[in-house]
Amino acid sequence: MVVKIRLARFGRRKAPFYNIVVAQARTARNSKPLEVLGTYDPIPKKPEDGEGRPFKDIRLDSVRARYWLGVGAQPSDPAWRLLSMVGLMEPKFRGNQTAKPAAAEAGKAE
Repeated sequence: MVVKIRLARFGRRKAPFYNIVVAQARTARNSKPLEVLGTYDPIPKKPEDGEGRPFKDIRLDSVRARYWLGVGAQPSDPAWRLLSMVGLMEPKFRGNQTAKPAAAEAGKAE
């Protein structure tokens, strides 16, 4: 069975709140997970001192997340992004794939 690290949505309408969970790939989004690794609040919060940029709250048990990644759990794309923000995974590169062949063709035409 495939195990995934993914987000389970909670909260209310227009105020989402997510649990970062480990669950079987074929179960429903909000079904009972194998383990809850942490939480993610996507609504930006102002710093308590009043200065600086607003931040999104990510709380994650990195030891357990490393364990699940080590035994083969596959993160979903949003979970991958959060794990890369925390420093557990390399960020996925989003390069412009169409620009490179166009530049190569321009070089061949000359």
